[in-house]
Amino acid sequence: MTDKSLRRELVSIVIPVYNEEENIGRIYERLVKVLDDLGTDWEIIFSADPCTDRTEQFVAELSGRDARVKMLRFSRRFGQPMATLAGMAASAGDAVVVIDCDLQDPPELISEMVAQWREGFDVVYAQRRSREGETRIKRMIAASGYRLIKRIAEVEIPPNTGDFRLMSRRVVEEVVALPEGHGFLRGLVGFVGFRQTSIPYDREARAEGTGKYNRFTGSIVIALNGVVGFSRYPLQLISILGIVFSTLAFLLSLGYLAAKIGGVHFPIGNPTIVILISFIGGVQLFSLGVIGEYIGRIYDETRKRPKYIIESRVGWEDERR
Repeated sequence: MTDKSLRRELVSIVIPVYNEEENIGRIYERLVKVLDDLGTDWEIIFSADPCTDRTEQFVAELSGRDARVKMLRFSRRFGQPMATLAGMAASAGDAVVVIDCDLQDPPELISEMVAQWREGFDVVYAQRRSREGETRIKRMIAASGYRLIKRIAEVEIPPNTGDFRLMSRRVVEEVVALPEGHGFLRGLVGFVGFRQTSIPYDREARAEGTGKYNRFTGSIVIALNGVVGFSRYPLQLISILGIVFSTLAFLLSLGYLAAKIGGVHFPIGNPTIVILISFIGGVQLFSLGVIGEYIGRIYDETRKRPKYIIESRVGWEDERR
């Protein structure tokens, strides 16, 4: 039997991809330069939603030339969060790094992440100092979203971080074992805990092409997952609003009663009534929307459907495990 203490460390790189043919070769070349200098064994797992370009073909060709390159292909598009979790579940590394394919997150930072991991940290996340290639509006929305999540979340979710991070094997096993179906990795890793640290960096502009994941609507979904999945504050806010507006309505009714007793004449169709009804109606619709988000997630969890379905695997023919 092989003594595991004599085995070299294995570092797994998980890359969720969808229509990234322009960047497959680029990220592979930069990763190889970094990983070959680590003094470890390594593997790269491309976790692919079914692509309409040549992404899968390019990855398969890389795997044919380099057995350390592997690919998962899903039966349909499950989205970036599920692609990430699937890659983590399929990985064998003592440490697992999640990175996007667009090269906005520099692979060269992995060396420093591994060094911190060897110092005893279970999670090493990259924290952005700047965000090149993004519009001012997107940066403002992101900053606001991070502040909101940090304020109300029940677990520690560091601001200005994405999925680019290193996780130890025990963190990966705990995260993939969690039953939640939303796949909000930043929140899941925060919930798991263990020793965590950060590495600041400047995020670069996208290498080629346009983003297929995390466009404006995708960013909203991610923000909702962070807020609803890790905080009961919106429900508490609804309760507070209900008490406040009920109190205001009661005080207003007392004011109208006092004015009526004092002989004040009110015209028929008082506009105040219309304003109040419209305002309260808006609050009710907003409240129903928040409650609906929670109920929808409860419904999703109770169905217990698989988070993803893998159609095929490339590169596991000579699996070492």
